[in-house]
Amino acid sequence: MRHLLVIGIGAGDPDQLTIEAVKALARLDVAILVDKGDEKRELTDLRRDLLKQHAPTARVVTVDDPERDRAARAYPAAVDEWRRQRAAAFGEVIREHLAEGQTGGFLVWGDPALFDSTLGILDDIVGVEFSYAVVPGISSVSALAARHRIGLNRVGRAVQITTGRRLAAHGIPDGVDDLVVMLDARNAYREVGGDVDIYWGAYLGTPDEILLAGKLDETKDEIDGVRAAARARKGWIMDTYLLRRRDR
Repeated sequence: MRHLLVIGIGAGDPDQLTIEAVKALARLDVAILVDKGDEKRELTDLRRDLLKQHAPTARVVTVDDPERDRAARAYPAAVDEWRRQRAAAFGEVIREHLAEGQTGGFLVWGDPALFDSTLGILDDIVGVEFSYAVVPGISSVSALAARHRIGLNRVGRAVQITTGRRLAAHGIPDGVDDLVVMLDARNAYREVGGDVDIYWGAYLGTPDEILLAGKLDETKDEIDGVRAAARARKGWIMDTYLLRRRDR
């Protein structure tokens, strides 16, 4: 039986690798890297650096990430098609490059259980048998809270995690005082009203890390400018933020 390890590698800082992740990397016969193109080459390069340090004997195989139709009006359908193509590509790589009895691995940014598609895609693969295990990692959400020296929730209150798309459509849900937002491509925080603080971070755990915090209505324009400049400089941005209602 082929075996896979889905390894969370943290939010960007190589020092955020857990001991469990280091041990998992050392077990790999084959490391499967998803190539997202030149624009995000440094994300692939970081994974290669981790493999050189912790899995020097592993054979590295790359698989091109299928293009997702980001202009599609039917968002769920576009994501389903992208995941189907990914499952086919992953299955082909596993079948061709991982022999029976060998261990392969996917290095997942952050934590595999939080806003990452790898686990769901592995469940959709057909035509090749394998088992897999998951190694948790430090997510961008945890890194954001640590960098700002805050707790994600307050005493007796819950914290909710959502996407920029849902924030734009629904705002901060009733009864939610602490809302973590990920995957916000449209600066949805701009439309949020009320007495709210924002704790924002981009490229968390990397040398390019940027942090901003303050009252949302006083800080959102600064975040807009910093965010646009960072995206223009690097060609991509990976950011996360917490919206926190002030005590009433």
